[in-house]
Amino acid sequence: MGGLVTGINLLRQGQKVVIISAGQSALHFNSGSFGLYGHHDGKDVVDNPLELIATLHESHPYGKVGIDNIRRYIPQVRPLFADAGISLYGDERRNHYRLTPIGMFKPAWLSMEGYATVADSSSLPWGKTLLVNISGYLDFYPQFIARGLEKAGIETVSRTFTLDSLQHLRKSATEMRATNMARVLDGKVILDVSHHINRFVDETGATTVVMPAVVGLFDESPVKVLREQVKVPLYMVSTIPMSVGGMRAQMKLRTWFHSHGGTYLLGDTVTGGTISGGRLKEIHTANLSDMPLAADNYVIASGSFLSHGLEANPDRVFEPIFGLDVVADADRPDWCAPDLYKEQNFEHYGIVTDESLRASHHGVTIDNLFAVGAVIGGCNALKEESGAGITLMTSFKVSEQILNGKKGGKL
Repeated sequence: MGGLVTGINLLRQGQKVVIISAGQSALHFNSGSFGLYGHHDGKDVVDNPLELIATLHESHPYGKVGIDNIRRYIPQVRPLFADAGISLYGDERRNHYRLTPIGMFKPAWLSMEGYATVADSSSLPWGKTLLVNISGYLDFYPQFIARGLEKAGIETVSRTFTLDSLQHLRKSATEMRATNMARVLDGKVILDVSHHINRFVDETGATTVVMPAVVGLFDESPVKVLREQVKVPLYMVSTIPMSVGGMRAQMKLRTWFHSHGGTYLLGDTVTGGTISGGRLKEIHTANLSDMPLAADNYVIASGSFLSHGLEANPDRVFEPIFGLDVVADADRPDWCAPDLYKEQNFEHYGIVTDESLRASHHGVTIDNLFAVGAVIGGCNALKEESGAGITLMTSFKVSEQILNGKKGGKL
């Protein structure tokens, strides 16, 4: 998401942009919601994200972006996604709460069309809730959701249904996945789904329906049609994995980027680059080994350990592409806490950046190499519920830095 949002912002201003992507985006695992800042000190739930963000240390990625900039960037987020065909709702002044696949409510800033959210997790407005699943689908756990809702005082009932159009997927359990089903649950098939759900609503007297997010892989229209056809409010919960809503967002952003002149090199890997005189001169990729790529500016959006934006061996933590400077404890025992469930130091690690989010190499700031997203470090985005917000805010800042630095160049 960091690379795509940065690229889209630059394309809009006439820049020439190439994205090199080794694999699929972390959006493929997205919950359907984006967090701005949900927990303070890893535990206290945040009602007003901006209020707490303004107090964060300057070493935090939000501190480097700056609260005044964040206030300017936030109104630009939803229009950017809307232009790509992704509807988001939410308010940065007050978090809402999304229902997780295990029946908990977590704070969120923005959520996609149709996902199960409430304004206040302590007072649920749903009444008797019908949990609907598709027979044979194993990545949705109604019993967990039922337990969570019942603890909150909501009566729940569960039903399953099947469709002839899904029979070919049942030949193998590995085929009964959210994205495969979403390819089938489209067009007139949506009416069959709504027929089953309405039958269950009549049978149980439910006033709300919750189902897995297995509709709307390519656009939002099947979600909207299904919600219109069902007699009572219907909401969706993200699945484990892949995320239909996340994949839809990835495809929509990528389509916008490509259709407006961006070049997207999927399946290639940046293997290194030439740094000289405080600038990155060129980069090399696995597929274009004999053809270096040169640009005015570069952005690294490679993520943290999970996506190999950072790596570790028994002796050190390092950035594997350029050997950029990393903020990390030198002694391995300091990387982790003995208690697995406590906050771990390595979750804060990332590359060194200045206030403009430019990376550092052997103590020298690289003038034309900027960083966005989780590779920056300086916080525990998982515990803060801030990962998406940090990615978006740093993307907006970096694109602005590049545009202010040089008009008419190429990235």
